Amino acid sequence: MSTTAGPALVDAVAADVDRLCTAEPDVRQDLPDSVHKMRVATRRLRSVLKSYRRVLRRKPVGEITDELRWLAGLLGVARDAEVRAERFAALLGDTGVPFDEQTVPLGEKTTPRKDFGARLVADERRIYAGAHRAVVEAFGGRRYHALLDRLHGLIADPPLRAARADEPAEQVFAAVLRHDFRDLHRLVRTEPGLSGDERVAHLHDIRKAAKRLRYSAEAATAVLGEPADELGKKAKRLQTVLGDHRDAVEALQTLRTYATDAGESGYQRLCDAEEAAAAKALEEYPDAAEFLRHRPLG
Repeated sequence: MSTTAGPALVDAVAADVDRLCTAEPDVRQDLPDSVHKMRVATRRLRSVLKSYRRVLRRKPVGEITDELRWLAGLLGVARDAEVRAERFAALLGDTGVPFDEQTVPLGEKTTPRKDFGARLVADERRIYAGAHRAVVEAFGGRRYHALLDRLHGLIADPPLRAARADEPAEQVFAAVLRHDFRDLHRLVRTEPGLSGDERVAHLHDIRKAAKRLRYSAEAATAVLGEPADELGKKAKRLQTVLGDHRDAVEALQTLRTYATDAGESGYQRLCDAEEAAAAKALEEYPDAAEFLRHRPLG
């Protein structure tokens, strides 16, 4: 493929904008996985704009990425609650902890061994419902529509930096992937010396860097072909492994809050299950990071 960086990047961004816009009707209808898909599209677009920022003028793109951060934040509250509700319901089934599907109002006195599972899941579902309403309300607001206008303008009249945008796409896209690869490699190299909460936070940073490399590689696949595609897949695997770890850590933090409030031994079994899930993810981490030992793109 022979083209310049500007048009190639606009094509990649246009595909991401389309993913975001086509997800909106499904979110309005609260279809399964719709919030997740729109959140991913929003984060992906913001990540691509960040990775390829040298091809674009700083101010207009910075304003767009700020608004994408706002939208991702709204979607994130809903998605995180959705994940926790699904995760806790599955754990309750897997661990044999009592679980009653009856919704138990917050603050109501219950028999812990009979109702705590229902309350746990119901609380997260209530959080999701409220967050979903906030997202749908935002769809009708000026801020969201202004963001859509800016995104469509980004495609119709892209704020390109002429000098960089006119360079060969293969050269510019490969340079971006190598930059994102080095950032991820540096974080992975410094991880072994850490422990405790510091290590947990650092692993989260590694996950975010892996995600950024994944998205920049996927955006480059049309230009660089199979090498970019393979790099994106390897980065995605690392992101997924550390995402599983992060989900378990965050669920464990939530469970510990409930355990403190409830004084219920069943919660400890759930905490044990999440600790085991986090440990299992970390067992897979070294193998998932193995690709960083080799130079990217051959």
